[in-house]
Amino acid sequence: MRQTRIAAGGCSLLLAAACAFAGPATAQAPPRTPAGGYVALGDSYSSGVGAGDYLASGKECKRSSRAFPVLWAEAHAPATFSFAACNGAGTEDVLTEQLGHLSARTSLVTLTVGGSDSGFAGTLAMCAIGGADRCHTAVSRALDTMDGSLTDRLDRLYTAIRHRAPAARVVVLGYPHLYHLRGGCALGLQDGERATLNDAVDHLNGVIAGRAAAHGFTFADVTGAFAGHEICSSRPWLRSVDILAITESYHPTAPGQSLGYLPVLTRVSG
Repeated sequence: MRQTRIAAGGCSLLLAAACAFAGPATAQAPPRTPAGGYVALGDSYSSGVGAGDYLASGKECKRSSRAFPVLWAEAHAPATFSFAACNGAGTEDVLTEQLGHLSARTSLVTLTVGGSDSGFAGTLAMCAIGGADRCHTAVSRALDTMDGSLTDRLDRLYTAIRHRAPAARVVVLGYPHLYHLRGGCALGLQDGERATLNDAVDHLNGVIAGRAAAHGFTFADVTGAFAGHEICSSRPWLRSVDILAITESYHPTAPGQSLGYLPVLTRVSG
């Protein structure tokens, strides 16, 4: 899955997100500062495609100042922060191009990867233009890939991450459902295809979670955080199809990063 803003008033937004996730509290402890460095690996969902305000450094990767890794680093002030995630990255791209940021001093690693390996971009395109039958066929092929080659690729990547960062806590984040069923979209896919795509996301998350657990990593499910904010909902945190900015389609907006992904990471990394 290939890849909408970090607000300038980030402190109030981060506090609102934390309170909304954790519920009412009488006192809040200050964020824990990791002893070592934080490295953000992965694909467009980690780089922040769709969130806007892309950084000049690594512009081809569409790294956003509004992406959840940047927001987490701003709130927790790790000793060092390396933002390696890149638009379009698959497991092999992370393995060969991003792991150089890891070291024995790395204390936290976050990662989203697996959507590109599963052919989700092509699957979404086929569902958008090919009709229901072709959509279901494309999803079926993607599921076969998830259960086949993707598991081996994840194992190879996760093994390499642990080798390069032996003391790090590794948090593997999943993907949100794309569509809100029985929502407000009058055009586009029908609910049958939308449900099929959501089910495929669940399957992908299950494969990723299983391999993460096998390597002693933490899997963070974001589907609950995005519930009610999918495409076709009244307040979506994901971008719908935009032919003028096709890369941005099906990616989290700035609220999706700050109110969807960030609170989940904050909870599991604390």
